[in-house]
Amino acid sequence: MAGDKAYSVPRIRTWLAERRIEDVIPSRADQIRSPDFDKDKYRCRNIVERCIAWLKEARRIGTRYEKLAVNFLAMIKLAMLHRCLRLF
Repeated sequence: MAGDKAYSVPRIRTWLAERRIEDVIPSRADQIRSPDFDKDKYRCRNIVERCIAWLKEARRIGTRYEKLAVNFLAMIKLAMLHRCLRLF
């Protein structure tokens, strides 16, 4: 799981470790720096954040007009298709 410095608390790190989930969370300034922190994996979370930001440009998705999951998923697919077509 990748998260920003706000998620760098022992309770979250313990919860992830109990479930054998690798955490990619940078340490805060008031904490000891973790030697196994992977910067390359952390940089990849930017891709997911940009994708979510693109989806929220579609107002219908950002405000969750669609209440049924199947309709919401259809709107996400339409928004992604619209985004892909804008790139070409």
